[in-house]
Amino acid sequence: QVQLVESGGGLVQAGGSLRLACTASGRTFGNAHMGWFRQAPGKEREAVAAISRSDTYTAYTDSVKGRFTISRDNAKNTIYLQMNSLKPEDTAVYSCAFSSAPFWLGMVTTRWDYWGQGTQVTVSS
Repeated sequence: QVQLVESGGGLVQAGGSLRLACTASGRTFGNAHMGWFRQAPGKEREAVAAISRSDTYTAYTDSVKGRFTISRDNAKNTIYLQMNSLKPEDTAVYSCAFSSAPFWLGMVTTRWDYWGQGTQVTVSS
């Protein structure tokens, strides 16, 4: 079993920045692919960014490329999502996800096994 706890959400003005963190416990973090997803009210959950277990691969949805950066610190069992130049359309609940899949298949195709509860990000215009 894996427990994922997100932090770092909040209210920010458009153009501002936030850094989200997700700490995992319960299984070997270093062997897991990790990802960030978001869900806005009335919309489906969307993959935002993901990083492979080896840190070799990262992936981003088009709308955040150049603004968001995903990273991981295996020593702290934590991943981060640095979000810059935030826009009102980035407003959503952001959740992290853990995958023990043996191969990296990208953030959409990879099987995600565990999910965090999420942290709210609100960007005001």
